[in-house]
Amino acid sequence: MSSGLEVHINGRVQGVGFRPFIFSLAKKLNLKGTVQNNLDGIRIYVEGEEAELSSFVQAIKEAPPQLSRIRDVLVSKAPIRGVTEFSIIASERLGDSSVIIPIDSSVCKDCLKEMFDPTDFRYRYPFINCTQCGPRYTIIDELPYDRVSTSMRSFSMCEKCQGEYEDPFNRRHHAQPIACPSCGPKVKLFTIDGDEVAGDPIIQTQNLLQEGAIIAIKGLGGYHLSCKASDSAVIERLRVRKNRPIRPLALMVADIQVAKEIGEVDETAVKHLESPERPIVVLNKKDSFHLPEIIAPGMNTIGVMLPYTPLHYLLLDDQLPYLVMTSANPSGQPILYEDSQAFDYLKGIADYILLNDRIILHPLDDSVVRVQKDVSFFMRRSRGFVPDPILTRSDVEGIVALGGQQKNTFALGKHNEIFLSPHIGNMDSVEVTLFHQKTFEHLTTWMGIEPNVIAIDYHPNYATTPLAKELKGQTVQVQHHHAHMVSCMTDNGIHEACFGIILDGTGYGMDHSIWGFELFHGDASSFTRIAHLKQTPLPSGEKAIYEPWRNAVGMLYALFAEQGIEWANLLFPEKKENIPVLLHLIKNQINSPLAGTCGRLFDAVSAILGVCHESTYDGEAAIRLSEFMISKVWREDEYPFELDMDSYPEQPIQLDFSSGLKLLVEDYINSVPISKIICKFHQMVVSACVGTIIEAKKIEPTLSSKVVLSGGCFHNDFLSTNIARKLKEQGFEVYTHNQVPCNDGGLALGQLMIAATKKTEMERDSYVHRCTS
Repeated sequence: MSSGLEVHINGRVQGVGFRPFIFSLAKKLNLKGTVQNNLDGIRIYVEGEEAELSSFVQAIKEAPPQLSRIRDVLVSKAPIRGVTEFSIIASERLGDSSVIIPIDSSVCKDCLKEMFDPTDFRYRYPFINCTQCGPRYTIIDELPYDRVSTSMRSFSMCEKCQGEYEDPFNRRHHAQPIACPSCGPKVKLFTIDGDEVAGDPIIQTQNLLQEGAIIAIKGLGGYHLSCKASDSAVIERLRVRKNRPIRPLALMVADIQVAKEIGEVDETAVKHLESPERPIVVLNKKDSFHLPEIIAPGMNTIGVMLPYTPLHYLLLDDQLPYLVMTSANPSGQPILYEDSQAFDYLKGIADYILLNDRIILHPLDDSVVRVQKDVSFFMRRSRGFVPDPILTRSDVEGIVALGGQQKNTFALGKHNEIFLSPHIGNMDSVEVTLFHQKTFEHLTTWMGIEPNVIAIDYHPNYATTPLAKELKGQTVQVQHHHAHMVSCMTDNGIHEACFGIILDGTGYGMDHSIWGFELFHGDASSFTRIAHLKQTPLPSGEKAIYEPWRNAVGMLYALFAEQGIEWANLLFPEKKENIPVLLHLIKNQINSPLAGTCGRLFDAVSAILGVCHESTYDGEAAIRLSEFMISKVWREDEYPFELDMDSYPEQPIQLDFSSGLKLLVEDYINSVPISKIICKFHQMVVSACVGTIIEAKKIEPTLSSKVVLSGGCFHNDFLSTNIARKLKEQGFEVYTHNQVPCNDGGLALGQLMIAATKKTEMERDSYVHRCTS
């Protein structure tokens, strides 16, 4: 008996070959009807025998296209229309814009096979793609996703491409970026002065890289600077020109076997490296690491990615198995992606530019994932993952969060989904702020979001504060570390009150001091500050963040008075003339804010031990200190600490590391091996966090047994692994980040969820906390 169905599918169902999949499935089951893209997903009408209709719906749910991600399959009975065939019909702008925007995906194996086949008409074509791979988000102008709504609309398909595009049984059926050498984009190689280089641009680029040139390469989401990874001289030249003296550089390697030559690659690492998203994967270096140390000076880790565009595959071969591949944007500026700016921005940095005429509409940085002992987590969530949503059971319609000052991303609420933006960067320049605004306007327009509640950080001087004033709606100020905590809760689907250990660099506290070593208990509606680190001054303010020796002087003086001054002069002899100036600032409370943060604690210890006196990039001092702990196992030998609990629970517990830091300095002066000192220091921090939670639970047994870990310092593998392990040994349930970074790149997720609980509570007093001191 025949009957009809209407099927509505939403989720990531556009740009992934879903309509050709539906067409082939219907033909196989001898069903008639139509399939259509719309703003709210895929709409299908289908009629036929009930058994075949049941199989049709089941196959959609169980075996959809590889790149799709179905959220809902809504099926309803429909009158039989008497159609005579199954067809793909033109898209319409119907329905509420709730479709998930398609993501960019690395080139697939089928396309690679064709690209390296001399008999194929796309042989060595650097823009080969199909419905299962290629650019999506970066080339889309508006929804629904059709070629006329992409930057490919300026390329008219040739007869061969048109035939594939219209053939429902071809894997390029409705592949919007479809192209070939005769009708699609082309690459060209230029000198930095704008002169085109004769010959095959890809072969010429390979030759120049072999000879030691620095070449800017236009990729999927922007420009990279590339050079030969085995040539220390050219890498040094790149560092000098880009003013990037120490920060690690990422590598692109030819294949997984090459990656295994330099890094420790387990199954989890392989999964990420070979995934369609192709992030940079941070691996532990192998003992036999043979490339120049200047790639990642003083680091025991290395960032590695596999090729993800056809062009990358054409550049890398047996002669060039490794390339340095680092972002081309000038320091502190947004990602460089416009051809018109490349020659001006890169003059004096790149020798050549390899560009193409496919316009990038929406730039994307590479995503970064850390892999350690079969565990992985985001360090940056961007290309390949954005803008896939995060589901919540809350109604977040019209709520937006503008993120933090560093590693900024913003978040948009639509129904019960939260969309995180691509990585924006540090909001310290006008250019990055404008990039934030432009990206925000694009995504809100695409998704049909009209902000009615805007969440921002509690810090009054962040660049997001004036941005919020330009939007219509209520503004909610969210304490930085509360946002971190709720971000991890949302990431793990936790809604009830729990503990939060937030180890971070900097965040504006409710008492207007600098927080960052926080133990909270609460949920999205409120929090209690259970404990915090004893505060010490930061003489010269923000400058002490970039020059950790200043921070160390402030900490030593505050904790140990005259003895601390003696130690400071001994530890930093080249700064003897500056130390009295810092002491004057502290004693007179001039530009010396009080801070109790994990990041600043690590910075100070890093400076004290001579690991890093001045940071050349964000977090360098703490990162270099943590590198000593790669592959270290827990030992019981640790520095002592004290918990000031005299006034708890009326006042927060205060973590005091004075006794441990005293022994640490004495050990260093007495030439105890620095690796042993750093290990004992890390173990002290772990034990202090775990011990504080245990003591708080003893005094207030009704507090939760769930603990979330968040904040940028949890990129430190030793801290995250051992705090979680020791808490679990004590019967606690411990949760870490999965879908978003633990650093400020995940902050907007927590901001948005807190704002969702506070639509009508707009004042600071809506935060429930026992004490802000």
